[in-house]
Amino acid sequence: MTDAPPEAPARDYRGTVFLPKTDFPMRGDLPKREPGWLARWETMGLRARLRAQSKGRPPFVLHDGPPYANGPLHIGTALNKILKDVINRAAQMSGLDADYVPGWDCHGLPIEWKIEEQYRAKGKDKDSVPILDFRAECRAYATHWLDVQRNEFKRLGVLGDWDGRYATMDFPSEAVIAGEIGKFLMNGSLYRGLRPVMWSPVEKTALAEAEIEYHEHVSPTLWARFRLKTASAADLAGASVVIWTTTPWTIPGNRAVAYGPEIDYALVHVEGVAEGSALVQGEFVLVALPLLPQFEKDAGLGAHSVKLLLKGAELEGAIAAHPLAGWDGAAGGYDFDVPLLPGDFVTTEAGTGFVHIAPGHGEDDFNLGRAHGLPVPETVGDDGTFTIHAPGFTGQHVFKAHDAVYAACLAQGTLVAKAKLTHSYPHSWRSKKPVIFRATPQWFIAMDDSNAIRAKAMQAIAETHFVPDIGRNRIGGMVSVRPDWCISRQRAWGVPIPVFVEKATGTPLRDQAVIDRIVDAFRVEGADAWYQPGAAQRFLGEGYDAAAYEQVMDIVDVWFESGSTHAFVLTPERGLRFPADLYLEGSDQHRGWFHSSLLESVGSRGVAPFKAILTHGFVLDEQGRKMSKSLGNVVAPQDVVKDFGADILRLWVMNTDVTEDQRIGKEILKQQAELYRRIRNTLRWLLGNLDGFEAAETVPHAALPELERWVLHRLAELDARLRRAVADHDWTGVYPELHAFCATDLSAFYFDVRKDSLYCDAQDSLRRRAARTVIDRLHRCLTTWLAPVLVATAEESWLARFPDGSVHLQDWPAIPAEWRDEALAAKWAAIRAQRRGVTGAIEDLRRAGTIGASLQARVAMAVPVELAEALTADQWAEILIVSQVALDPAAEPATQVVPAEGAKCDRCWRVLPEVGSSAAHPTLCRRCEAVVA
Repeated sequence: MTDAPPEAPARDYRGTVFLPKTDFPMRGDLPKREPGWLARWETMGLRARLRAQSKGRPPFVLHDGPPYANGPLHIGTALNKILKDVINRAAQMSGLDADYVPGWDCHGLPIEWKIEEQYRAKGKDKDSVPILDFRAECRAYATHWLDVQRNEFKRLGVLGDWDGRYATMDFPSEAVIAGEIGKFLMNGSLYRGLRPVMWSPVEKTALAEAEIEYHEHVSPTLWARFRLKTASAADLAGASVVIWTTTPWTIPGNRAVAYGPEIDYALVHVEGVAEGSALVQGEFVLVALPLLPQFEKDAGLGAHSVKLLLKGAELEGAIAAHPLAGWDGAAGGYDFDVPLLPGDFVTTEAGTGFVHIAPGHGEDDFNLGRAHGLPVPETVGDDGTFTIHAPGFTGQHVFKAHDAVYAACLAQGTLVAKAKLTHSYPHSWRSKKPVIFRATPQWFIAMDDSNAIRAKAMQAIAETHFVPDIGRNRIGGMVSVRPDWCISRQRAWGVPIPVFVEKATGTPLRDQAVIDRIVDAFRVEGADAWYQPGAAQRFLGEGYDAAAYEQVMDIVDVWFESGSTHAFVLTPERGLRFPADLYLEGSDQHRGWFHSSLLESVGSRGVAPFKAILTHGFVLDEQGRKMSKSLGNVVAPQDVVKDFGADILRLWVMNTDVTEDQRIGKEILKQQAELYRRIRNTLRWLLGNLDGFEAAETVPHAALPELERWVLHRLAELDARLRRAVADHDWTGVYPELHAFCATDLSAFYFDVRKDSLYCDAQDSLRRRAARTVIDRLHRCLTTWLAPVLVATAEESWLARFPDGSVHLQDWPAIPAEWRDEALAAKWAAIRAQRRGVTGAIEDLRRAGTIGASLQARVAMAVPVELAEALTADQWAEILIVSQVALDPAAEPATQVVPAEGAKCDRCWRVLPEVGSSAAHPTLCRRCEAVVA
């Protein structure tokens, strides 16, 4: 017996498989590599090239709301700037001319405050420093932080005219702001008046509503008697009206008591009192009937009887004595009559139904006092201490005066009760200290004069597109009820209100020639020109005597400044049209920049400076808490960029619902990094399977298999989604949808199905060429669609195929109408639903160990009638990624999965009966044999 010849060694076919090949790395290594991309764009003059190629395109203008040049960026500002950058880049790539001019707000109290802190640390008195020297230090401080923030914005990948940025402290900006004030002066809307404003005793200046935030505060409360001197009802003789207030310090400024004409009041005879009560048995007090039960508890009222019920209107003409009348400490300073007056703001929600009126310390108080000719004493000075017009309290701080007021009332027998109340109270958003209402002479812009700013603003709001639409109600509700705009501040760092007032008449000088001289000087010298010696006569000119005029030294509210930015940014010189297509800021700017820009523009131009407003929420930590240093939960954008890269931070922004509050933290950023990895792997897979792709391979659309045409349909849907977002500025869900497409439609389905064809079909086969045709389209679409967000990653992906260009110089691909096929989409939705049912059965066999990979399976299945002719058995095998499929409408159960019959092909790994039938390649299937041969 002869020995059998030795078996030929098994052939290795791995070299015949067309595996993906690309230099695009799996890891982005963003923190290290992103600076290189920034340098590349700078060197190639990316922005200039974009501007050159955009000539003649329809413009898109997103006007940048100015961040404050005070300290490094925080995460909320980073979110804002990234969102703006994505929207601008997307508009540009959709075919528009989207230039972007970033800007800064540089004036105002926070910077003054920082310089004063430096002075205090050195034991230096700010008031002893010449104002021009002080302003120079403020300017240097703002310049430093502007440069720091500019570099931080650049590191985030934000593209803009950084060299041509605007700042409110630039000389030309200060000139335009002065000119805008002049417009209101000339049209009569600017006036000086005595009005109660929110005043910060700490910062010694008036504040706007936008500069106020509300915090819990413990206020001392007071119930006090106002003894009636005269009243029309004889039964009220000797009775006392009881008021309740949360501001006992306003008692020295009291000049009246308000009642509600329709409120039922009870004349109460005190017959018993609780221990410690300041009520007196036998006295008569007047309180609102609905509030009597609560008054019993608050004042310690015991047994009592109601002797008389009367409507508030019956108190008309009544006169009371001030609760401090006759007090020795005041030397007769409060011995005047206090009238009872009707007030429609008086309610029975709390207190006693009577409101003590201090005309210098409240809007309602002031208006009621003005209507009835009450005096408005200036009882409180700039620093929050009582003036000589508060006899007996002069020099005391209002927030520490309640005990002294209690003692004075006790001495006069007018103290009924005292307590404490925890409630929401206005604070300065800068110093975080409580503010007061204080009547002072200030400059106002009228809301309802002949200029009709309120009416014009409400009309503009109705015509503006809001995202989300609730913003319309927020800003509309504020504008509809807001008082006249107080634009004066008693500080030094800012644009002065360039007005002269005739001393003899108190009338503001309205002369356009004077305004023009001021504006011309500011344009060259800056607003410092206002403070130079001889400035008054210089600006007044030969026609006026400076000695006869007061030169106003207040500066203008910084909200007026930032509200005027459209006037020096949206200009022909910059190539930016007015009004802007979009204003985009945080939701708090409905009372801030959106609000002031609207009022300033409609007051000076008659129209809004924007066509649309997009608002985003605030950034919270992972537990939904506000970030604070004390909690240690602050996420700094600089740290995120260092640890993860700017592309990850940008992806986080666009993966959130920006119209709501967003959360961020290490775990959330790790999740974003995982989403980024999937997107990057998608791009890498596309690039790998495009190795060597030439345009000649392209298969015409009509010759593409249905699966490829379905992918193109999905691209058409996504293209429409992105272009709709550009048009209506609503980006919520757009990039999550793009990620889902990559993960679900591509990686988990199309790529999985087509790997076999791409790796194993002949290079010139229709199916492989068709797949590469679509992969080419996928790469072009996905890379350009991702470019507004993943600026570095998209560039890297683009250059991997087109090394001489830049993705940021591309437009989004134009999608042919023939790609959209709703009937095909419906058909493939049904096919995928059928597929999901079968893959579940395959997974059951894999978990049981019956088969390993799905290619080891044979599927017998029944298909619904509507899919009976959708695919052949071989096509179903392709879609299911199994080796064999039998279509049997009578199969029971509907799907049966068993191990496939035959042997495994060494090249494509399909299990087929035909494997082994070839003498030349006994371990290959017929397809693979043909390719190898």
